[in-house]
Amino acid sequence: MSDKGSGASVSRPTLTLITVCVAGGLLPLSLTGSSMALPGINADLAPSLAALQWVVNAYNLLFASLMLAAGSLADRLGRRRMFVIGSVLFATASAVSAAAGQILVIDVARALAGVGAAAVLTSGSAILAQTFQGPALGRAFGALGTSFGFGLAFGPFLSGLLVSVGGWRTVFAAHAAVSVLVLLVSRLLPESRATTAGRVDWLGTITFSGSLLAFVLAVVQAPRIGWTDPVTLVLFGVCVLLMVAFVAAERRQPAPMFDLSLFRQSRYVAACLVPVALAFGFVTLLVLLPSYLISVDGVSAQRAGITLLLLTAPTLVMPSIAGYLSRWVPARVLLVVTLLLVGGGAAWLTVIDRGVGVLTIAGPLLTIGTGMGISLAILDATAVGSVEPERAGMAAGMFNTMRLSGEVVAIATMGSVLAGLTTSRLAEGIAAFQPDGAPSASEAAGQIVAGDLAAVAEQVAPQARPAFVDFAAGAYSDGFHTALWVLAIVTVVAAPVIGVLLRDRKAAAQPVEQPDRRLDPVA
Repeated sequence: MSDKGSGASVSRPTLTLITVCVAGGLLPLSLTGSSMALPGINADLAPSLAALQWVVNAYNLLFASLMLAAGSLADRLGRRRMFVIGSVLFATASAVSAAAGQILVIDVARALAGVGAAAVLTSGSAILAQTFQGPALGRAFGALGTSFGFGLAFGPFLSGLLVSVGGWRTVFAAHAAVSVLVLLVSRLLPESRATTAGRVDWLGTITFSGSLLAFVLAVVQAPRIGWTDPVTLVLFGVCVLLMVAFVAAERRQPAPMFDLSLFRQSRYVAACLVPVALAFGFVTLLVLLPSYLISVDGVSAQRAGITLLLLTAPTLVMPSIAGYLSRWVPARVLLVVTLLLVGGGAAWLTVIDRGVGVLTIAGPLLTIGTGMGISLAILDATAVGSVEPERAGMAAGMFNTMRLSGEVVAIATMGSVLAGLTTSRLAEGIAAFQPDGAPSASEAAGQIVAGDLAAVAEQVAPQARPAFVDFAAGAYSDGFHTALWVLAIVTVVAAPVIGVLLRDRKAAAQPVEQPDRRLDPVA
């Protein structure tokens, strides 16, 4: 595939790199930032738990399902043009979220932000690939990976600080402001497009996105309406039918969005499964843990963000260490160690409880973060390096779609599981508080899991509040402990499976010499 540049644009490598990295760093910030904003949104707008979960899920869902389509459009319409379109969507959606007075408006805006994020990431990566060559390209993608790591590591702290100073709206307002700055500079970026770009695989995009949407909607709604409710069963059925249609469509496409034959390579399958498992053990904690700390311990959003640095800071340090170790230790061993550390850390984190100090949970959080940091050094290179060079771009796109889809499913599933567990435990004793005006178990669980135990307690008579808070915090903690065990089991069980899938390939024994060669640095 050949490319052509725009004569009106000027190549400014340093400016291009900075612009793309700043825009790219906003993408993980948007995930962690919205997570830190959830308790404030819940307190101000009092949405249902399902509607509140879509603040996170809508962003990730559209981000995950539209990446490959956005990449194809960027090739046809122009990479800079798509970068600008994505930045405009992201900035506008963030501004709307900051000003919204209804949860539905925020959910729709977050979905649009996900569309913008997909366009920014795919076009920004393509712009770097056209601007830099040789070793400079590896360094450019390494810098983009660092920007993602920064957003992942410091996103909870920065967002918590913004929430504490100006409320939850300042988080989205800050995202909009930075995006506007990116737009002001983006006109100076080089333009390029593919002269032989193929058609966008709309059928594959629609069936895949629809299947994922139906699944996530079913998982989010099931705790409220029931897992055997006809609506839930229909949604799961639609998910299966659309996925079958997607597979059939891709097999008949001359230029499919996904080359399904890649899944015949066990090493590539293993690389795609690792981030899905890590989404359960690491990414879900970015969403669930802040609300737990705010709700059960009554800490501020800023304090919760500082605590999460114990989880995220190792992701900045460990990639360099793991990259050095990969010269002698096979990627298979490092990835198995990654999963065992994350799973073991999740099991260890069950020591968390009401009133437990930061030092008690520091060990498990650092362990989980260390495991995640190891994977960031080698996982992308393992995935892309397991296929033929001519299919490296498609492999990278599919891999990152799997990673983001795994995050969508993990966050939606574990959020619903935690709500269901908390509801069942509240139902065992909340009747004792009903004469004093306590809400139903499901209503209380929704608000507590969203980080607002104080609002639930205000519905109880003053003399009964201390006992109710102890009871509700205990129910939430019990549910959280069970959820942590689920996270631990998922990641620990995945470890030997990954090890077996990687064992019989020659490449599995080869060190990853240049971890910064990743084609797409999503963290």
